[in-house]
Amino acid sequence: MILRFLEILTWRDLIDVLAVAIIIYNLLLLIRGTRAVQMVLGLLFIGLVYYTAVLVELPTLQRILENLLIVLPFAVIVLFQQEIRRALADFGRNPLWGLAKQQKVVASFGEIVLAATTLSTRRIGALIVIERLHGLRNYIENGIEIDAVVSYDLLINLFQPDTPLHDGAVIIQDDRIAAGGCFLPLTANPELSKEYGTRHRAALGITEETDAVAVVVSEETGTISLAYNGELTPDLDSNSLRSALYRYLVTDLYPQERAR
Repeated sequence: MILRFLEILTWRDLIDVLAVAIIIYNLLLLIRGTRAVQMVLGLLFIGLVYYTAVLVELPTLQRILENLLIVLPFAVIVLFQQEIRRALADFGRNPLWGLAKQQKVVASFGEIVLAATTLSTRRIGALIVIERLHGLRNYIENGIEIDAVVSYDLLINLFQPDTPLHDGAVIIQDDRIAAGGCFLPLTANPELSKEYGTRHRAALGITEETDAVAVVVSEETGTISLAYNGELTPDLDSNSLRSALYRYLVTDLYPQERAR
C-alpha cells in the first residue's frame, strides 16, 4: 500500500502538503502564548461535540450546533481580529516569517547588561523581561507598545523615576523592546523573603507562568538579580549576568552552541 501511495504521489501533492504545513505552523506560532489558544480549544470542543451528536444520532443537539456552525466563521473573525491583523502585517513584511524567525536577542546582551549595571549604580529600580519560547503577547498588550531596537539609552530612559513607564516591566522580543509599563502576575510563593519587593515578586511570577527570563534591579540596594523558572539568582555583576543570559537564552535553547 505504501508503494502504491508513492506511485500516485506527485510533486504537486508534495507542494500542497508543504504549503498547508507552513500555514498551520505559522498559525500556531501566531496564537502561542495568547488567549486565542483557549478560544481554539473551545472551537475544537464544539466541533467534537457536533460530530459525536451525529454519530450517536442526537437530532436536537445536532440541529443546535449546526445553527451555531453557520455563524462560526463570523465569530472567528471577531474573536481573532487582532491576531488576523498582526498576521497580515507580519506576512507583508516577510512571507516566511515563521521559518526565518531566529533568536536575535544575543546581539542585545551588551545593551541589557550595560543598562542593568548602570541602573544598579544609580539605585534605579528596573524590571526587564526577555521572551524565550512561550509567547508574552498577553502581557505586552496590557502595556505601552514601543517596538524599538534594544538600546542602552532607551532602557535607561524608560526606567527613570520621573517617566510614566518606570514602574512597569519592559518586555523584549528577539532584539526589540516590544512594550514598556507592562503589568505582570506576582508570585504567591510563601517562602519568598520579605525583603523582596513588587519588582522581584513580578519577576518570579512571570517566570513561574512562562519560560521567560527576568532581570531585576533593586531600587533599595542596587543589586541585580535574575529570575528564571520561578527561582531568583541574586547579587549578579556584569559578567555573571551576561553568562546567565547566554545560558538561558542561547545554550539551553540551542544545545549545538555548546560545541562552538
